[in-house]
Amino acid sequence: MSEYSPVPSPDATTVFPYHDLTPPATADVYEARPVVDDHLPRTPLVRSESLSAEFDADVYLKREDTLPTGAFKVRGGVTLASRLDEEFRESGLIAASTGNHGQSVAYAGRAFDVPVTIVVPEAANAAKVAAMERLGADVQFHGADFDEAREHAESLAAQAGYRYVHSANEPSLVAGVGTAGLEIVETLPDLDYLFCPVGGGSSAAGYCLTVGALTDATVVGAQSEAAPAMHRAWAEDTLEPHDRMETFAEGVATRVPFALTTTVLRERLDEFRLVSEAALRRGVRDLFVNEGVPIEGACATSLAAMRQRADELAGSTVVFPISGRNIEPEKLTDILDGAP
Repeated sequence: MSEYSPVPSPDATTVFPYHDLTPPATADVYEARPVVDDHLPRTPLVRSESLSAEFDADVYLKREDTLPTGAFKVRGGVTLASRLDEEFRESGLIAASTGNHGQSVAYAGRAFDVPVTIVVPEAANAAKVAAMERLGADVQFHGADFDEAREHAESLAAQAGYRYVHSANEPSLVAGVGTAGLEIVETLPDLDYLFCPVGGGSSAAGYCLTVGALTDATVVGAQSEAAPAMHRAWAEDTLEPHDRMETFAEGVATRVPFALTTTVLRERLDEFRLVSEAALRRGVRDLFVNEGVPIEGACATSLAAMRQRADELAGSTVVFPISGRNIEPEKLTDILDGAP
């Protein structure tokens, strides 16, 4: 049993001193690459004809939705699990998730034969829960939102000695998800802009360490104005929780900013935009209708931010990652029907 007792903290480092908050470097992303290549397919970078016409630009979709779990996070999961300390192999991994992070950890646990427990909010996406269970995870329900589930998972980890896998304060996770950026740079080195969602910030941090560091491209983050915790952390240099968290997009639904990714984004992210919930719904609808791609609300933050800067994108080469496809069918139906 762990000697540490749970202490409320935005980043949980007072509970779990093995959480290294040293930001990864570009070299760490390259180091993660062989593990990711061994366990996951390279994802396509596909020109979007509809968006290219809309913006009078060359717009490419980085199809992270084609990964086995349907979302980018699994890159980080396999990277972290490949480096797991021997002391945690029997007790296993525990994480809190609204879905994609949990699927990532569950997939990695199966790949490396490590038991996995995932704590999800009571109203978690049923399809994502089922996917975690199919991957062998023990799924436990707790709390009204991600942050309440996270606090419970931290408590369980401290009590039982699990290796708690934070959704962003993990250098291995950030390095792993950053491998998507290496693939982009290798395929399209002359891009001008990359727009990416920011929830916990691991994906955006990974793109900053790759596309931002290795090219002249402008990296723009985007978050719902209905859940602006990370935006405020970036703009005001604070890790204080935000009292607003009203977005339908569970991938960006957090009240608490995270220390490691905030550090990377404050140093390297070129621009950070807030977008409306209506713009997210429009983005989900447009990608499904025009491209035949079901995307999560979090993914649509990127397209919403692109539309805010539409006049500046003409003639440019732009990359927009399809970060996840795991939207609830009922939610997609409501959006397609025009429900608010």
